[in-house]
Order: sequence, then structure tokens, then C-alpha cells
Amino acid sequence: SWWMENMVCRLAMIHDGDPQEQSAAALAARVDDSTCCVASTDFIQDGAGEPTSVMDAVSLAVLTSYLEQLLTVGCERTEGDLCTICFLPIGFPVGQNSKFNVCCMKRMCDGCVLAARRRGILDKCPFCRTRLPRGDASELAMIRKRARKGDAAALNFLGGKHYFGQSGLARDVPRSIKLWTEAAELGSLDAHYALAQFYYDGDGVEEDKVKGIRHWQQAAMEGHVQSRNNLGAFAFVIGKHELALQHWTVCAKMGYELSLNAIKGMFTRGQATKAQYAEALLGFRDAVEEMKSPQREEAKRSGV
Repeated sequence: SWWMENMVCRLAMIHDGDPQEQSAAALAARVDDSTCCVASTDFIQDGAGEPTSVMDAVSLAVLTSYLEQLLTVGCERTEGDLCTICFLPIGFPVGQNSKFNVCCMKRMCDGCVLAARRRGILDKCPFCRTRLPRGDASELAMIRKRARKGDAAALNFLGGKHYFGQSGLARDVPRSIKLWTEAAELGSLDAHYALAQFYYDGDGVEEDKVKGIRHWQQAAMEGHVQSRNNLGAFAFVIGKHELALQHWTVCAKMGYELSLNAIKGMFTRGQATKAQYAEALLGFRDAVEEMKSPQREEAKRSGV
């Protein structure tokens, strides 16, 4: 179906392009491509319109209530999606339009990276001026140092390293789950997003779709766009099309094209009006314009 072909769940530790994202290809064996996977549908309501035994009616009602409450919170991009130098929101996919440095766990847009290079800042972080790590050992040492101090971003990053078996570490899924859980408790939205995926799929943990969706909700409350997009998809498959449309519209207005495409699909099938699609499209265009700058355009042309 169209939904099954297009509803994607992007994993938290994959943002194609920065250090923690370089193992996207490692997921190719378990997903349709290296950056997305189709959500399982074994909780979808049956032909009679009732939820299957995987998710009981009470759980479904509670989750639907949370979905409705979420429409009033988390409607602006999370701080982690902003460049730490120019403070502009970074375009999606964030990892393809920015660089992430483990010395300070800060993300900088490609425009600011290019500007720093032109000022002669080549082997240091443009934000904290720490010398960039040379090799896996020095990178891992930086990450562990910050993780020991309770840095949520570092714990999330380290969880990804253990999951993929990077930087000389053996692949250790239970360890990665533990680190992501600690990071989520300390406020990492990406960790919530990762845990949502693994609890939802039962990858390395006992499958618990309700718990997975709760993690998406927690992240969405703080502005995590991909989590809200997935909640919109969840609303769609349980038949709450208007609720799905509302969540996807919020995402589209934050510049998330996958949500805009979902709304376009609803419009072509008569599930959304022309006015609703136009609202999402105009909001998307405004968000994209807000993410532009002369430096970023130049960086794109330069292949930074």
C-alpha cells in the first residue's frame, strides 16, 4: 500500500553525514534502505475497526488521548536542530547539512563550518576551539570523558558506537540500550527516538509497542520532528486520519518533507482537503526559507 511504502521510521543514531551517523549502511540488512525502515503493522485495527490483541483497547485509547494533547506542545524545532553558531534551524536530514563534533557535542551547520575554514580554523572545533580527534582512539576518549560526567548527548553517541561496533568497540546491543536509557533519562531526545524504535521492533529488548510509542511521544513533546512524524503515522494506521493530518501538518511547518509528502498522499486519496494541503505546503516553504543563508548556499555549492 502507499502507506506501507512511504511511512518511515528514522533511527536516532542515523543522520547521514556526521561521526555518529557513518554506520547507516550497517542497517541495510534489516531495513529497506540504509536510512529508513517500514513500521510493523501488527497492531493495526482489523476490518471490524477494533485493535488487535497486540495492543488492547485501553492502551490504544490512552495513546490516542496523548496524541491529541501533543498537538499543543513541541511545535517548534528542538534546540539540537539549531546550529550552535548562527542559531538557524538546520535543514533535513540534519546530518547531511551539518557537522557534529564530539569534543563539545555540538552541531554546526555547513555554512558556519565553511566560514570557519576560511578563517583558518581547520584542525579545531569551530565552536569550542578544541583540537579535533585524530583517529578512533582519541575520539572514543573524548566521548567517554563526557559520558562519565553525565552528558546526555555523549551517552547517546556512545550508545550508537556500541550498537554498531564502531571505534574498536565490540557490538553490544544490551550495552547500547542501557546507555540510551540513561541518556533519555537525562533529556536526550535522540535517545528517546532510538529506544522507541527498538522497543517497537523488539530489537535487543522485549517487544513493547506501547513503550516505544511513549518514547516517541516524550521526544515529540520537546520538538523532535521525526518522532512526531511517526506518531502521525501511528494515528493514521489506527484510523485517526484527522489526527494524523494535524501531526503531519505540524511537522511540515517545521520543514519536514516526509510529513508533507504524507499529507500530499492523503490529499490525492481524498483524505485531506485542498486547503489543508495548501496550509501544510505554505508552512513547509516558509520553514525551508528560514533554514537558508548565503553561507549555507555557498557551502552546498562547494560540497562542504
